[in-house]
Formats: sequence, structure tokens, C-alpha cells
Amino acid sequence: MAFHEVSFPANLSFGCVGGPERRTEIVAMTNGHEERRSPWAHSRRRYDAGMGLRSLDDVAKLIAFFEARAGQLHGFRWKDWADYKSATPSAYVSAMDQKLGRGDGVRKAFTLHKSYRSGPAQYLRPIVKPVQGTVLVAVGGVELRDTLDYSVDPASGIVSFLAPPEDGAEVTAGFEFEVPVRFDTDRIAVSVASFQAGDLPQVPVVEVRV
Repeated sequence: MAFHEVSFPANLSFGCVGGPERRTEIVAMTNGHEERRSPWAHSRRRYDAGMGLRSLDDVAKLIAFFEARAGQLHGFRWKDWADYKSATPSAYVSAMDQKLGRGDGVRKAFTLHKSYRSGPAQYLRPIVKPVQGTVLVAVGGVELRDTLDYSVDPASGIVSFLAPPEDGAEVTAGFEFEVPVRFDTDRIAVSVASFQAGDLPQVPVVEVRV
């Protein structure tokens, strides 16, 4: 499967239903206790692209995008309006939002990720599709200059420094990002009469590993 570095129309994804999915295997023991484990290290997100359609022009945009991706064949970028930046929904992106690691005087490349913390538990989500031009980076609390001090690969989420951060210096970043997804169907069924009556087509979208 190829991945197309193109974004699904943001106005169509706005209002769509979706979010993270986990897979947990539960074994009930004879004594009433349970054993639980997950074969997935990372969650997988699912959405319904049909929920954002508001007019027949939107339907036409969806069908054109679907045909250009050849259905399920090619992946694309998706903006999850409920979770699309390193900061909280009400805050602006800052270079201090997420800790990427510490310098050792040698390492030049750091990967973007977002931390989800609740109580003592924390999940680090890899961010592989940052939005170009939104990534802010700081080392030791000092914001650096894009292209002059570092560069970002928008197709992988790797931040590369021209000079390695000093030993012990904390590397932080802020960014907007999109989710790598594909259509989870090879068929879109639309009835003009049903659509005008408020019956929206179901167009499932699922996150892919890239």
C-alpha cells in the first residue's frame, strides 16, 4: 500500500465521529479473577467520514477523494478535530509542550511524540504526520529557528538538528499533527433522496501504521 501525503478535506472531517481503539484480551480464571493483556503497544483510531457531509457538494468532494485513493488502496492524512495538537484544545502550541528527550552531545535526530498522562500511568503516542510549518522546537528552554537550527520531516515526524544538543539539555517541541489513515471500505453508497432526508452514508476510516 502506498501513502499519499495529502489531507482529507478538513471541513469534511469536522463533525465526524471517532477516536482511539484498544485491543484487550481477557481470560476469566476458575477462581473468578481475570488475566488481561494487550497485543497492541499503540491504540488505533477509527472514524466515520460520512458524518461530516452537509451538502451534495460535500458528497462530490468525498467521492473524488475516495476515487483518487482507489478506495482502501492508498493511505492519506486525517485531521482529528478532537486531538490534533501538542497542547490542550484551548491553548496555543508552544515549543515547551512535549518532552522529546535529552541531548548527549552526539544524537542529532529526535522523534515527535505526544504524552497522555492520567495518575501514575503515561502513554507516549508516536507522531509521524506533523503539519508542515507548525513544529516549534526548543533545547534547554530556548526556542530554536526552523531550517537554521533544525529541520522536520513531515512524512515521518523526525526532527533533525544541524548540531547535536548539548549533553543533558532537554529537547522539547510543540506541533499540530494529522493521523495516517485509509478508507476501511471499497464501496460508498449514496442516495440523493435519502441524503436530503438526513440519512448520511457510512464511510469508515481506520488508522494505519506507517
